[in-house]
Amino acid sequence: MNNWNPFEEQPKLESVRVAGVELRAGDRVRLCPSKTADIIDIALTGQIAVIEAIEQDYEEHVHLAVILDSDPGRDFGALRQPGHRFFFSPEEIEPVDQSESEPGASGAEEPAHESPKFRALVAGIGNIFLGDDAFGVEVIRRLANKLPEDVRVEDFGIRAFDLACALMENYEAVILVDAIPRQSSPGTLYIIEPDLKNLQALDSSFEAHSLDPVKVLAFAQSMGAELNHVLVVGCEPASLEEDEEGRIGLSASVERATEEAAQMVQELVARILPDAPKNLPQEPIAPETYGE
Repeated sequence: MNNWNPFEEQPKLESVRVAGVELRAGDRVRLCPSKTADIIDIALTGQIAVIEAIEQDYEEHVHLAVILDSDPGRDFGALRQPGHRFFFSPEEIEPVDQSESEPGASGAEEPAHESPKFRALVAGIGNIFLGDDAFGVEVIRRLANKLPEDVRVEDFGIRAFDLACALMENYEAVILVDAIPRQSSPGTLYIIEPDLKNLQALDSSFEAHSLDPVKVLAFAQSMGAELNHVLVVGCEPASLEEDEEGRIGLSASVERATEEAAQMVQELVARILPDAPKNLPQEPIAPETYGE
């Protein structure tokens, strides 16, 4: 009879097979927590994450330690700090096409001229751990596969520097999606047009892990970005107050507004690009002036 030794080190797993795909540390996956998972895991449904480690407990159950792409403190997750690493079973994840998520992952070096050329950028902004601040993140999730292939759709979380670098691509149009308090009823949607000529006159102090749309635009402009047509689709939050534990999940009013906001972004993209469909409502959208 074999005696269980609690100090015996379990063999390390180099990979795990999910849906016919061999996954290793460093691969990206989509989170699909089970219905019996706790509220925090369920709130992460659909999020993209990177496998940090593949671990096995003493009952030989496999657990994947992952770091969220949208976590502003994901660097702490790489350092194995609590609160920035999440654990899921192989049944609670889906493989993400690594060739799409990581350029050059196939091993073949593609010619520069074959790289996709995006004409527009739709950027989600927000912190999923601050309640309604995750509005932009949720709208981006709803826009998956609903915009033309030449429109880059990405959730930037609060990665200000990454967004500023993206703006250096000089898109024909940029649409930022964010929760913006303007003293209206929660769930109210806004279309705001930044005053690009006077960005530098505003407070442009820049923090890489705190994403303020105006400051990011000003920073990108100072680096030489050509900002052509920029709009902000904003939503009035019910609350953006921080607390020690954080809050995951949108308020009911903001949650209801996400689908309309996604449709609004689709309509704006169609109107802005020169070859837009002609079957849209004739009433023009009149954006407000940002910063007033």
